[in-house]
Amino acid sequence: MTIRNSRAASPLAPGTCIKSATALDIRFPTSRFLDGSDAMNPDPDYSAAYVILECGDGGPAGHGLAFTLGRGTDLVVAAIRHLLPRVIGRTLDGILEDMAGFWRAMVGESQLRWLGPEKGVVHLAAAAVVNAVWDMAAKRAGLPLWRYLAAMPPEAIVAAIDFRHITDVLPPERALDILKARLPERDARVARLLAEGHAAYTTSAGWLGYDDAKIARLAQAAVASGWQAIKMKVGGKLEDDIRRAAILRAALGPERRLMIDANQVWEVGQAIDWVNALRPFDIWWIEEPVSPDDILGHAKVKAGVAPVRVATGEHCHNRIMFKQFLEAQAIDVVQIDACRLGGVNEVLAVLLLAAAFDKPVCPHAGGVGLCEYVQHLSFFDAACVRASDEGRMIEHAAHLHEHFVDPIRIEGGRYLAPAAPGFSIEMKPESRAAFAWPDGAEWSGVQA
Repeated sequence: MTIRNSRAASPLAPGTCIKSATALDIRFPTSRFLDGSDAMNPDPDYSAAYVILECGDGGPAGHGLAFTLGRGTDLVVAAIRHLLPRVIGRTLDGILEDMAGFWRAMVGESQLRWLGPEKGVVHLAAAAVVNAVWDMAAKRAGLPLWRYLAAMPPEAIVAAIDFRHITDVLPPERALDILKARLPERDARVARLLAEGHAAYTTSAGWLGYDDAKIARLAQAAVASGWQAIKMKVGGKLEDDIRRAAILRAALGPERRLMIDANQVWEVGQAIDWVNALRPFDIWWIEEPVSPDDILGHAKVKAGVAPVRVATGEHCHNRIMFKQFLEAQAIDVVQIDACRLGGVNEVLAVLLLAAAFDKPVCPHAGGVGLCEYVQHLSFFDAACVRASDEGRMIEHAAHLHEHFVDPIRIEGGRYLAPAAPGFSIEMKPESRAAFAWPDGAEWSGVQA
């Protein structure tokens, strides 16, 4: 469905206005091969609620998406269509002059806000739209998003953030101090990232639905390709997890990292016992051991499994949740998601929160387009926000990258710096057509 402008742009915001916007439901049948399978999601179809913003003047279109798992993508698309009238008729220049205000208009739409606020379907929809605007801005500047952000003055980064409800731990002045402190090293950091890329880990060898032989084969291939860390899905049966952890540790050797991810499936006491049973395999972190909303539960797990680290964040729906996790000292690793949070603006807030608490950010990227998205956020973090690179890794999943115009590039187990203008999230037109739900060629005759 495409929405078109029927009114002129505001005279207060000069420039070409956004004249049309399209929302699409795109789904990939990953459940057929159990790619992406875990203890909570045994049969996901990686999907995208997809947005295209166009000015109609030959300039670059802005693309954005929110990641989902199949059924229900239509709900996010419906929410996007409710938000698009707030974008149509606005100019990119006008939006960029007040990015925080634009963000509040997306996440705080008065009648939709009741369905959140700042969480759930509407927040996912807002992230897709917000990210499409950032994609358009970076493309117009001729820069990959991470370099577009890195080139912004610290004051402009701070001005793009909504600090409501986090000023008690991160007032704007503190955020500005963090950014200014990193500024003298920015150019050297950018040069190093361009030369060396960014550390990463792969999840592609450890999906829960894979049999032992496939896990062993994929892990050995990953190590041969230069990967220094692998994540394994856990939480089915303990004896299976012990056996699979042994297979992975044998492939990794003693010097590489092994992480585990329970995808929220355990109770607090169960999580502590299960992780401690896997401790002989030298576990680097346990991810999402309990409900993603259970801050106190994460704190209990953290105390009960130390020195194994506790990581969470892919289901933390806003900056306020992250503030509480960090202030409660309930996690060791911050895992931002590019579209669970309300897009780039809110991610910037969480990057600065993590820096204020000196916690590493290791983004969630196990889904269609998420690797393309979060590489930019981690590269910006490395260039302009964090004080150390220790323990900072980007998740990698080897699925569906061929459908993107500017897919991720991996070499020796590291992300290479994205170089094409934009947010790397633009999907090829032929892929959008083939995997459109329910009428695309790949879905012909398939029941919901």
